[in-house]
Amino acid sequence: MKISSGTKAKLTYTLKTSSGKIIEEIKEDTPAEFTFGIKQLLPEFEEKLSGLSKEEDFNITIKAENAYGPSDPYAIFDIPLDTFEVDGKVDDKMIQIGNVIPMNDDKGNKHHGKIIKILKDAVTLDFNHPLAGENLIFVGKVLSVESNS
Repeated sequence: MKISSGTKAKLTYTLKTSSGKIIEEIKEDTPAEFTFGIKQLLPEFEEKLSGLSKEEDFNITIKAENAYGPSDPYAIFDIPLDTFEVDGKVDDKMIQIGNVIPMNDDKGNKHHGKIIKILKDAVTLDFNHPLAGENLIFVGKVLSVESNS
């Protein structure tokens, strides 16, 4: 049986960026299981896996624009430091470069901003998806394919 819409497949893979940074490793003892045709996956990833059978290897590169998009400079901005005050104090452990801060916009939507710079009276937060601007490389193997009925 080949991967197609309506099938379920178990996969092992290593996901890394084009710079070689490993994002995720899915091993044989805990494979990833995906149902195809329900828009659960990046469209190009699903498309490139379609037609593969059990025991087939894959090496798939997805350009940033077809994955999580380019990094958007408008999703990076300064927020006043006093925004993070609790009882008149800012928690210095929270305000560290690399920390991800959950925030709500004026409509109540949740967003996660990564601190990329600390200024005197503000912090610079990057609200882009962590993989925005990155080409993704999936190298793996199809362990099984079955009907999803």
